[in-house]
Amino acid sequence: MPLNTQAVTTYYGAIEAGGTKFNCAFGNNHDSILEQVRIPTTTPAETKALVEIFFDHCIQKYAPMTAIGVACFGPVDLDPNSKTYGSIIQTPKPNWSNTPITAWLADKYNVPVGFDLDVNGAALGEIKYGAGNGLHSMCYVTIGTGIGVGVVANGQTLNGLLHPEFGHIALHKIAGEADGICESHGNCAAGLASGPAIQHRWGAPAETFEDGHPMWSSQAHYIAAFCNAITLAYSPQRIVLGGGVMQFSSLLAKVQQAFAQEVNGFLPVLERTGGVEQYIVSPGLNTASGVAGAFIIAQAQASKLIT
Repeated sequence: MPLNTQAVTTYYGAIEAGGTKFNCAFGNNHDSILEQVRIPTTTPAETKALVEIFFDHCIQKYAPMTAIGVACFGPVDLDPNSKTYGSIIQTPKPNWSNTPITAWLADKYNVPVGFDLDVNGAALGEIKYGAGNGLHSMCYVTIGTGIGVGVVANGQTLNGLLHPEFGHIALHKIAGEADGICESHGNCAAGLASGPAIQHRWGAPAETFEDGHPMWSSQAHYIAAFCNAITLAYSPQRIVLGGGVMQFSSLLAKVQQAFAQEVNGFLPVLERTGGVEQYIVSPGLNTASGVAGAFIIAQAQASKLIT
């Protein structure tokens, strides 16, 4: 009797759980997405209900999921030995503190759930499919409502007691400028260079300023100093700058120029990477980095059960 050699298709769920929206996808991987939806991040009950409607539809239309991967806004608990592992812990996002994520999805769909920080997910997506492809270490920076850094080394995200909060590293404020807005740290990177910081310190949103306005040179200075600190701390092969603030076309070149001045020949980083234009770059996946990373997280979680 002939063997049935028909391949079994493996489906994964991917969630980029952001403070503004949940990007959910269903498919084989980043290159083979069958369904995708964006859900506003309102209350946990409302958002979770819409996530379930999406995945219930996909399961009914295609087949059950093998695993789910979540790249989640934080702070989150990433310690598998912790009672609150897989949860959003104390967060400024209203109503979301102490919200379990992995327990909810595992109970609902009876599948393994991989979990990591949102910016770590974006870093995983970029190093496999995007601007970091072919490298073994990379840092992904998101500059928007806040500032976060995801670090990948040898294919793994870097987490420890919690996860890196490098967006709150202190920076030297330019003399004469307004103070930073971070309630905890004042003149940290997020307090000086995030989207809300720009609006508070300069009196208007970033998109309202013309290219030659001093705000942009100030912003480039802070981001370059931030990239210099990342270089000294993690020594990545590449830094990818994403997030809403980096959508302004001329900012990247300003940051690259300011970074070269900031490094001031101290490290051979620019020579070894082919120049600053190859070291500090834009995302290769545009806004899809997080979902791509969530698929990778799901696949890694599934493979743990196999091995």
